[in-house]
Amino acid sequence: MIRNILLVLLFLSTLHSHEKAVATYNASGSVTDLVYKDSKLYAATDSGCVDIFDTATQKIIHKIEVAQITDFMGDSTNSKVYSIDIISDKVLLLSQGKKGARRVHIYQDETLKLVLPDTQRLFIAKVNFLDENTIILGLLSNEIISYDIQKQEANYRVQVSQSKFSNFVLSEDKEEIIIADESGNLKIHDTKTGQFKSKLSGQNLDNVFQVDTKNGVIATAGQDRRVVIYTPKSEAAYYKTSDFLIYSVGLSPSGEIVGYSSDERNNITVFNTITKKHLGVYGGNKMTAIDILFINENDFFVATDDTLINQFKIK
Repeated sequence: MIRNILLVLLFLSTLHSHEKAVATYNASGSVTDLVYKDSKLYAATDSGCVDIFDTATQKIIHKIEVAQITDFMGDSTNSKVYSIDIISDKVLLLSQGKKGARRVHIYQDETLKLVLPDTQRLFIAKVNFLDENTIILGLLSNEIISYDIQKQEANYRVQVSQSKFSNFVLSEDKEEIIIADESGNLKIHDTKTGQFKSKLSGQNLDNVFQVDTKNGVIATAGQDRRVVIYTPKSEAAYYKTSDFLIYSVGLSPSGEIVGYSSDERNNITVFNTITKKHLGVYGGNKMTAIDILFINENDFFVATDDTLINQFKIK
């Protein structure tokens, strides 16, 4: 009898065990966005800087700092960096400006150049490079803008829908932009023209907080507690449910592995998108996940609304 009880307890402890981080990075402020390139981890923070980590040592080797701003009370305060992207040796930064507007900088050769000032009164939520001379902006008004850096003018400005903007992701060839909003549907537009191409719907029933795409697979994180996997080429889609709101999702380079924030304890659940096989639960994250970034099929980073970034390895 005792032996049977011990076996049951052992089974339950195994069932609820969580894989721990293999490395931890301590950023200068609460992390808002992550990018990985050439063995370096770039972390945007709310303390007015982008920390650049050497992943071999987990130490900060450089910081990109933006100037402080004046808040509504007239006091100087750090400019929150909302979004970052990298192309070649250029780092694109979206940061907080005056009176709620946003500004865009490009960092290159140890120089920070202002591309879009806050005087333009653009309320931008996210920025990405399309190429070295073109950036794409996702606005809180759910508009997308393609902007020519050299000409200092918009190539186009398109209203995606009347639903509140949440997130966007570019296809790996940067020919399409996939936009998520509070409708639960995903809108796909051509990045060269801004024209609407298609819509993915019927899976998320409420706001999609985040979207990712790799190798033709698309994954969403939903307020309806659903993580959805779309494979548009095969016209396939399915979802898995969680007991908690799903704030963040990330795909591996092959698109065959996905991680998502799965419960109120800030754990990340990982499964195979093809077989739907459960691959593990990864714990030790202190706050709500804001970014899950895979760098290969086995290693991924988790940033939360905190200074700590955890690195995990799938066994």
